[in-house]
Amino acid sequence: MSVDGWNTLLVLGGIRSGKSEFAESLVADAPTVRYVATAPEGDPEDTEWATRLAAHRARRPGSWTTEETAADPRRLADVIAGAGPNETLLVDDLGGWVTVLLDPAHQPADDTATIAELADAVRASAARLVLVTPEVGLSLVPTTPLGRAFTDALGATNRAVADACDAVVLVVAGQPAWLKPAGPPPQHPAVPAQAGPGQAGAPAVAPGTVNGTAPEESLPEVLTPAVPAAPAPAPATAGADWAAPTMALPMIATGLVIQPGMELPMPDDYAGPQAVDRLATLDVAGGGLGVLERVVGFAGATQGTPTPAPWGSVRVLLLHGDHAGGASAGAVPGESLRRARQARTGKGALARLAAENGASLQVVEAPASAAIEDGPALTAEQVESALRYGWRLAEQAADAGVQLLVLAACGAGTEAAAAAVLAATAGAEPPAVLGRVLTEHGQYDDAAWMVRCAAVRDALHRTRRSPRDAKDILAELGGGDVAVATGLLLGATARRLPVLLDGPVGVAAGMVSRDLAGQARHWCLLPDHGGQPAVRLAADVLGLTPLVDLRLDLGEGATALATLPLLRSALALAAGLPAHPSLRDGEDGGNDEGFAEPEPAGPGPATVEPEPEPEFAEPEPAGPGPTTTGPDEPVSPGRRAD
Repeated sequence: MSVDGWNTLLVLGGIRSGKSEFAESLVADAPTVRYVATAPEGDPEDTEWATRLAAHRARRPGSWTTEETAADPRRLADVIAGAGPNETLLVDDLGGWVTVLLDPAHQPADDTATIAELADAVRASAARLVLVTPEVGLSLVPTTPLGRAFTDALGATNRAVADACDAVVLVVAGQPAWLKPAGPPPQHPAVPAQAGPGQAGAPAVAPGTVNGTAPEESLPEVLTPAVPAAPAPAPATAGADWAAPTMALPMIATGLVIQPGMELPMPDDYAGPQAVDRLATLDVAGGGLGVLERVVGFAGATQGTPTPAPWGSVRVLLLHGDHAGGASAGAVPGESLRRARQARTGKGALARLAAENGASLQVVEAPASAAIEDGPALTAEQVESALRYGWRLAEQAADAGVQLLVLAACGAGTEAAAAAVLAATAGAEPPAVLGRVLTEHGQYDDAAWMVRCAAVRDALHRTRRSPRDAKDILAELGGGDVAVATGLLLGATARRLPVLLDGPVGVAAGMVSRDLAGQARHWCLLPDHGGQPAVRLAADVLGLTPLVDLRLDLGEGATALATLPLLRSALALAAGLPAHPSLRDGEDGGNDEGFAEPEPAGPGPATVEPEPEPEFAEPEPAGPGPTTTGPDEPVSPGRRAD
């Protein structure tokens, strides 16, 4: 989770201002959250305080874990510093932490040094971190020495942590006011899909600019996952709505029920072939669109029309989730986190290509995956949470008017996890589908490749007697990013939203989704296999024929964005070209569009009427005789006719 591109956030607020609820809403959509409780239990006789603590606990979802730091205030800095890049921490609150810090049991203590250690840990945190704290700077100065010591220490803590955080928000009466940075981040307008230089409605483009802005300013619209609204209670007659065209899934108190055998929508069986057949009638000089006919057929089927339009609103979903153990052998530590942060700031190859295509970019944090050779990558609860998380991401995109999703991923060990999924679902040999390991210096690390193969082999041996259904494969082998991607494909299918796949994570999710809803693969398009053996095998099993063979190696999702202008061009031609003149029913007198019959050069009528053909007349006989010939006279018997 990241708040508008910021990784660490401080939430300030007064008593009963709603600061805790606001902070909890920011991380409610994260797959897993570690709740760090700082307040002491208090006096057992204080029932009001116990009631407050119980209310806080009741609001936390069952998938959250709680960690107490009240016994030692210095431990909070250690917890923050030790959190990994795929973790989400919610610290509530720093007022309780200062209370423990000032407790006589911890004195004498260097409070200033402890506060500085906390600020340093926040500044260097690799995790997604939200801290809650009371704002005491607007209240009266306490009349007791202990009260003044508390406000002084808390004020110093708030200043130090606010300086270390990427963003600070003040909650007043339940309304957030952003203090750092001032105001929301600038939103970059999307580039029109079809308007170009010289076209109607296209702005003038200055030399040396990209899409009308300077190169350093051409950034995509970077989004963050929105907080989903709580599902409304289903009415008593909701069961009859499950068969509606939207194919909404049943809901229970914990959210979506994602289960095998779901009936989700299929693309239009008639519109796709009709869109391809229509291409043969277009007025083109050559033989047509070639392999890009499949793009037109795919768009026609998913849009439900023989004349599909080019995709306008496109969203790139970049899944970031690392895999521990041998699956990530040869990966540079922290490299995937750097790539994710780079994308959040609109930099890097993926962000640049997204800006060129006018696509928005959303970085999604997936739960970290444990070493598959030692045990399951995820728990069953984490799999359910990740599936629902991906589903909600697709729903949010559909509600925002997105017409096409591009599924991308960055994370250490994703190739090995995808190879393990393919081995479990398609019977592949891990060495045959696991690509070689390329180092940051452009060299192949065969030793790391062998470690990855061994990790996948050991994981398959460990799970040889485990069931091979979809959720078991995600828990044992796939991990967080594949689970979120699977939920995303299912949610996109339910909302009739096409998806461009690009890379091992996407095709591995496609393989897993077959057991949950076989319709999902029909909403996927694979622009390129990228030379990766895992993608080639999965594409063959899923029936996805790659369109091009560019062999780009810029990271998952980049090839799909690089080919997107070509796909849009094919759809624009298919939708905009007229029919061939020979197929028009007498339009414009059989002439091409805009052609007029020329006026005659000399005098005479403007038009020449055709002369009527003469009626046929019996010719006059050349010799004497009657002008008409009657019927022959009968010949009597015995008389020869002359």
